[in-house]
This record gives sequence, structure tokens and C-alpha cells, in this order.
Amino acid sequence: MSAAYEAGTLTPTVLVRHLLDRAGRMDPQVHAFIRLDAEAALDAAAQAEREIAAGRKRGPLHGVPVGIKDIIDVAGLPTTCHSKILLGNVAARDATVVSRLRAAGAIILGKLSTHEFAIGGPCHDLPFPAARNPWNTDHHPGGSSSGSGAGLAAGLFPLALGTDTGGSVRNPASQCGITGLKPTYGLVSRAGVFPLAFTLDHIGPMARSAEDAALLLEAIAGHDPGDPGSAVPQAADYRPGPAASLKGLRVGFVRHFHERDMPADPEMAAGLERAAEWLGALGMQVRDVTLPSLDEFAAVNRVILHAEAFAIHARWLRERPGDYAQLTRSSLLTGAFLTAEDLGRAQRARHRMIAAVEAAFREVDVLLCASSMDPAARIDDPAEIARTYARQARTPFNVTGHPALAVMTGLSADGLPLAAQLVGRYFDERRLFTLAVAVATVAGQPACPMLLED
Repeated sequence: MSAAYEAGTLTPTVLVRHLLDRAGRMDPQVHAFIRLDAEAALDAAAQAEREIAAGRKRGPLHGVPVGIKDIIDVAGLPTTCHSKILLGNVAARDATVVSRLRAAGAIILGKLSTHEFAIGGPCHDLPFPAARNPWNTDHHPGGSSSGSGAGLAAGLFPLALGTDTGGSVRNPASQCGITGLKPTYGLVSRAGVFPLAFTLDHIGPMARSAEDAALLLEAIAGHDPGDPGSAVPQAADYRPGPAASLKGLRVGFVRHFHERDMPADPEMAAGLERAAEWLGALGMQVRDVTLPSLDEFAAVNRVILHAEAFAIHARWLRERPGDYAQLTRSSLLTGAFLTAEDLGRAQRARHRMIAAVEAAFREVDVLLCASSMDPAARIDDPAEIARTYARQARTPFNVTGHPALAVMTGLSADGLPLAAQLVGRYFDERRLFTLAVAVATVAGQPACPMLLED
């Protein structure tokens, strides 16, 4: 899109009008949007068009539309968190990530569906419908950044922001066949984002390719004094490097996650083996590594998440319990029964787990492991969603804060995406994007059939 703007073969206004028309026709099937901000998007497109024509292009995102998960503030629009609790909550100012997108010339297209307060779902007793998987709308798109994943795969927008506390960028990326990155903890500001769990929350870029996700990360990354957890990384270029730079890379394959700790669906396991073979064919050294078990990681994540989430929601749970979806309320109330001892033990275990992953990175350069253990469940089968939702290997890296990226490994026999996860050292996002591009080049990436409809 950026190149077409420069060549004069496309304008932001034409693109935005096309996407608004496409959303009008296709979103009733997918429910990616809570709110399309059509008038403001067209005004921003016209402004971007004038600036490009005057030679004042601000960068590759200038005039490019972005969808925003509806726990992230956009000035003048409601931040509902997909909940009755916050239906009238109009944001007074942009979240830092939205301000940075505007500074890069990006166009805010609208607010996207999420699980209520980004904790579990889908729920069907909420003010807005649950997003659906565009590969097969009878299936779940993953969550909690469900609208971000579904809308990208369906071609309703080229870029989106998601959030990730226990895997909520990488889950929809895995289930919808797109690229989703949970960056290093603190790399992207959370100021202006409704929290789920302060010490586990991340904001991440989502796109249909690793190259596009890297451009989005470049726009939003960086220190922010408004976020107490914000890191101060060195300035970085996140755009993927040449595939030749990967030769000789040491890849640690965490097989026990999907072979012993939580045996994966055979098709998902076969996709992981293919990914290991692709990396080997590109000249990398793939070896098995061992980390703490998934049960240990998951227990630590759950205790910290539920304790912190209850602290955030305690007043509303006492005063307005009936305004939550039943599933959300049950999940949040778990935190009421945790003790200071539980939280203290979890935090001590967390430090041991960080040390274990750091020790692995002294022996290898990157980790390969499962993301989801199963393809997407049917959205009308709550028992299967509940069973498969916890069958994943994403929470370890919320616990440790390492960057992790979901990459597609093929399709199941039913035509649903399969995925793997790549995990890097702190602030090594560029290497993950380079790896993701290399995997996509070797594997080929089938497009969602809905993306090709027009």
C-alpha cells in the first residue's frame, strides 16, 4: 500500500472507502468490529493524501488503516472492553500506542471485538456479538484479541493492535493464520490500555505478514514515562533481515511441551515437525531443549493473573456482578480466593522460570515450540472451547517476558490454520521477524478464502 501511494496508483481515500465497503459486506459474518469510525477515517485519509501529494510522507504507515482492540483508548470513542460495565466510557485521550500510530500517519479505522475485559471467552451474553473465524465462521477465532485476528484474516484491515496477558495476541494469530507478536515486556507502552494483569500485560502488533508486523512494531515501540513498566531499549530496526543471516543459528525445540506435558492434536504436532525441518533446511542447528513443565508455567500465570485481575475489578464485582458475562464473572472471582502466600509463592517460582529460560538462551539463539495444541474449536461448543483454550504453550512467555511470535505451519484436514511459536531473547524481535519471513518463504502461506473474496 505504501509503495502504491508513492507510485500514485492508490490513494488513502480509495483504500479506506474500499475497506469500509468490504466491512459493510463481510463483517456481519465475522463480527470483527465493535465500532467503525468511518467519518474520522475518511477525514484522516484525505489529510494523509494531501500530505503525501505535498511530499510530506511520514513513513511506511502513512495513510495505512489500523484496527484497535477495544481495551485500548482512542480519543472520542468508547472503550467498552466488550462489556456492559463500560458502555458509556468515552476515552478523553489516545493511548500512547494510538498517539504513536497517528504520529506515523496511520489511520484509525475503528474499535475491534475482544473477550470481555480480555479474559476468557467467547461469551454470548454481552452487548456485542463474539467474533468468528473467517476460515470457517462456525469456529472460534481465538482470543482475547479476537476481532484483530478475525478482521486481519478476512481482509477488513491490513494492521491491528492486540493485547497479550496469557497468549491473547498469539492465540488469534495461531487460529486465524496471521502473524502476531507478543513483544518483550515493557517494549510497548500500556498507558491508556485497560489492564488485565499489570505484570503480565503486553501490547502487540498483528498483521498478515511478519514484514508488516515489524513496521507496526517500529511505530509503537519505545519508552513511555506514562507506563511504570516501560523499558528503555536501544533504538532498533525491527524489519526482517536477510535469510542468509540465519545460517548456523541454534534453535532449541521445546518438544516436551507438546509431546509430554500436553500432547498436541496430531495435525498440530506434524506442523511443528515441519517447522523444525524447515529451519534445518535453512541451515539452522535444531536441538531439543528442556524448560519447566507447562503445568508449572500455567499455575504461576493463573495465580498472578487472577490475583491482579481481581484487584482491578473488585469494586465492580461487589457492586455490579450481574453486568459481567457469567464466564467473565466466574473467572475474575477466582482471585477472591487467593492469598498473599499464593501470590508470593507464584512470584518466587516466576523468578526461577525466568532463570531457566535465560539459561536455555545461553545454549541456543531462539526457541521453537507449540502455540495452540489444537485447531480452532467450533464456536457453538462451549465445552470444547473450554477444553482446548487452556491447551497451549503461550503463557510461559508472559511469565518470563520474552518476545514470542506465532507463525503458520499449514492447514488441518478441515482447512483450519495450524501454527508454531518462535521465542527470542529479550529485545530480539528482529530475529523473530526474520525467522518468520524465512518460514513463510519456505512453507508458502495459504490465504484465508474470505480474504480473496471481493
